[in-house]
Amino acid sequence: MTTVFIISAPSGSGKSTLVGHVRKTVPRLDFSISYTTRKPRGDEQNGKEYYFVSRPEFEGMIEQGAFLEYAAVFGKDYYGTAKRFLAAAEQQGHDLLLDIDVQGAEKIKLKLPDAVSIFILPPDRMELEKRLRHRSLDAEDVIQRRLFTAHGEIEKYEKYDYILVNDRLEDSVAALQAILIAERLKRSGIPSTAEDREVLAIAERYSLCNVRERVQPILASFAAPAVRGGC
Repeated sequence: MTTVFIISAPSGSGKSTLVGHVRKTVPRLDFSISYTTRKPRGDEQNGKEYYFVSRPEFEGMIEQGAFLEYAAVFGKDYYGTAKRFLAAAEQQGHDLLLDIDVQGAEKIKLKLPDAVSIFILPPDRMELEKRLRHRSLDAEDVIQRRLFTAHGEIEKYEKYDYILVNDRLEDSVAALQAILIAERLKRSGIPSTAEDREVLAIAERYSLCNVRERVQPILASFAAPAVRGGC
């Protein structure tokens, strides 16, 4: 049976990097590449990061019922998750990983309540702003809008099954791998080995009930804009 994993995060939290790592290391895990009407950024390639399509093409897919979910982000560009990836994963007996925003995740959970949801968080607002500026993809007004949006997204963390604070990449990759494998173990019904029990224990550290206190200072850091030093 196919398990659908939903991964969401504020822009700049390092979600794409983490997804890239687990796609290489976790077997039988398919990835749903989203469709979008926005233009490619930097060295993005069609069919790799996204499928870049025109607005008329996207709206044609909506009319055909091709999406599990779709939305206009910031009231501008469309983003959508195509049904065909889930059908292909089910046919091959693989699990499916969805990299989608909070809005899309809510829609998927309504349609697929058994989907496992994972929220990736930055350590705090200052670090998120640093990452957004470091990638040099957005104008200042876009960066500020992303920071404002991040606050609202993080406030919805309780809607997710697991919360992962992406502080150190190596630790975050290991945690994400453990969550994916642990969910497979839970659903397999196969008796656990000592190694399996260790994986389950690691994953449990990131379950919602065990990370609430860790999230509070992160939320607090977004409560007011960071004050910059200098003239």
